[in-house]
Amino acid sequence: MERDAILARLRERILAFAASHIAKDVAEDLTQEALLLLEEKYPHLDRVEDLLPLSLKIMRFKIVSYRRKTARRGEYTAVSVADIALPDLESNPADQVERKEMLDRLTKAVAQLGDRCRELIRLKLQGKTFPEIQKIMGAGALNTVYTWDYRCRQNLLDLMGGNWERTR
Repeated sequence: MERDAILARLRERILAFAASHIAKDVAEDLTQEALLLLEEKYPHLDRVEDLLPLSLKIMRFKIVSYRRKTARRGEYTAVSVADIALPDLESNPADQVERKEMLDRLTKAVAQLGDRCRELIRLKLQGKTFPEIQKIMGAGALNTVYTWDYRCRQNLLDLMGGNWERTR
């Protein structure tokens, strides 16, 4: 079999290998680079038994290099533009005032709560689960934490005037 025919068949094999590890468009680019390298540096090889393992080894190095480069550039941690929360430019000033008043009321009400309730709310805002809160606060049973949570929320609601919404 002629070298050009071998490289044509080899291209399909290299591309399949690369596409199984990285995105197809990148795999095509890296496949072309690998084939160019085979043409430039290894023109003396003309058997499939020699070219196949070498081409796969070259492709592995190319994939590792590509991943290292994207990690260095921070492309794995890039955030999509669609995921960025934009401020509502048409927000109603009255809504902003209501939110500020609600935040003030909530801050005053939380300040009036007992230490246990404030600690429980703080732990919940940190994302702790009820079993974790049980261990941190030293509760004997998980139901105790549930009861504390219910009572603290009721107490907070009473301190806010019995309504989460703005009082009129």
